[in-house]
Amino acid sequence: MLKQVKKYGMLHGILLLYSLSVVCSKLAAREAFLSVRFILYYGGTIGLLFIYALLWQQILKALPLVTAYANKSIVVVWGMLWGVLLFQEKITVTMLIGTIVIFIGVYLVVSGNEME
Repeated sequence: MLKQVKKYGMLHGILLLYSLSVVCSKLAAREAFLSVRFILYYGGTIGLLFIYALLWQQILKALPLVTAYANKSIVVVWGMLWGVLLFQEKITVTMLIGTIVIFIGVYLVVSGNEME
């Protein structure tokens, strides 16, 4: 049980890292093309995606692809959180409903795999 919790913790840490690459990308989009800040943010995006790709391959050794990929949808939730905290965006009722659907879907996929 503790081993499974550790695997899912690692998976969600990797997905958090992935969501941060989107933040860097959005920050880069706000800067003038090829300015120093643009290059730094865009470089951060590429660097985070590189690290994510390496870690993603490692987590797939520990978890089934179906389970890992279903959990990847949690990045939408992280994206909403970053939007509110960093970009002063608003969370709408539709976004909350979508989040609930995501959580239900992840739960169904993960619990379905445990039954097999």
